[in-house]
Amino acid sequence: MASRADNIASNMSLANFGKATELKQRIWFTVGALIVFRFLSFVPLPGVNPLILSTLYDQTRGGILDLFNTFSGGSLERMSLIALGVMPYITASIVVQLAAALHPALMALKKEGEAGRKKLNQYTRYGAVLLCAVQGWFLASGLEAYGAQSGLQAVVDPGIMFRVIAVVNLIGGTMFLLWLGEQITSRGIGNGVSLIIMAGIVAQFPTFIGNLFEGGRSGSISPVLIVGLVAMMVALVWGISFMERAQRRLLIQYPKRASARGMMQADRSHLPLKLNTANVIPPIFASSLLLLPLTITQFAGNATDTNSAAYGIVQTLNQYLQHGAPLYMLLYAIGIIFFCFFYTAVVFNPEETAENLKKNGGFIPGIRPGKRTAEYLDYVLTRITVLGAIYLTIVCVVPEYLVAQTGLPLFLGGTSLLIVVNVTVDTITQIQSHLLAHQYGDLIKKARLKGRLR
Repeated sequence: MASRADNIASNMSLANFGKATELKQRIWFTVGALIVFRFLSFVPLPGVNPLILSTLYDQTRGGILDLFNTFSGGSLERMSLIALGVMPYITASIVVQLAAALHPALMALKKEGEAGRKKLNQYTRYGAVLLCAVQGWFLASGLEAYGAQSGLQAVVDPGIMFRVIAVVNLIGGTMFLLWLGEQITSRGIGNGVSLIIMAGIVAQFPTFIGNLFEGGRSGSISPVLIVGLVAMMVALVWGISFMERAQRRLLIQYPKRASARGMMQADRSHLPLKLNTANVIPPIFASSLLLLPLTITQFAGNATDTNSAAYGIVQTLNQYLQHGAPLYMLLYAIGIIFFCFFYTAVVFNPEETAENLKKNGGFIPGIRPGKRTAEYLDYVLTRITVLGAIYLTIVCVVPEYLVAQTGLPLFLGGTSLLIVVNVTVDTITQIQSHLLAHQYGDLIKKARLKGRLR
């Protein structure tokens, strides 16, 4: 039987937007912040010639640069102030969360609640600044040698000053994006960092559509292949939407309590366990870890003497770890599976959940409260996480492999569609929550008004 909240949610319409003033302000703030993000992606680094850089990028298009460019919303292609995007912050977040799960001091800090979370977030920002400095230095060094063999110089005045200025600007750009993401989270709708990543991916969609139809017009892509690609995208979106809403609902029963009429009744509830508890985090984390060494080796290879042994090592690494290579896909799949289990363990603690149920008098029928409940929750969660990991691996790895083999744009990648669908669903859910809260507020006001009239 549907609850009253479900009935209100099902009856919500777009007409309620006109009355929800706060929600409209939040949506407009989010749109304005994303527009600022897109404007910044067109501001080039000081000392870089955008025309020559565009020519050089067209000559070396493909591989890991395209993957990095997709996540940064085309900022890397234009070498803008936010060319690194928010990936250094995500990589630093991986390191801090791994350390918090392994190091006793950080583990104790994590259990301190809001104060500990703020401290860990501060450590993550310090790590993001350090990663930005390292990646920015290699990016600037590789940019100076970028296209030197072709006689094209993307940097107007190469040297130590250009590298320092580039590093400072890239750090400032990433830190500004993090601040912008925080403002979206607190004053807008949805998760700010996730929306920034999604906006960067969606910004490539018109280019993908244009290239697809241009390929069909010129004959390089057959109409059958275009129809197949569109069908694959629709199937992926439907499959992702279905699997992300799939959950295992555990029955929770509470002791009988006396009602207002003196009758004894038992309360029942459900504990929903999502099939994919880790959400979109595993593919983002796995991509970030693979992007970090590949970016450094790719740009370091451009700045290394072609006759040296180091150049041969770097080129070998790039060859075996390039996008679409078997070793890259294997490491990508292993990373997704690992982070599925790791992040699920981070966000859901069976012992803590079992203890909370015991304190509130709740129990799972047939399972003793306390330790046995925690073991049962861990048993169920582990098995549904196996299915979630398999689902994420198939959705992310198989389309990426097909894209790498056919040479089609990276927008078709399962990771990109997974991020877009998940962030969109999460944002719509938050909008519905705001509308539901607004309708409840109206009902309370009407009830109070009728009470006063009496």
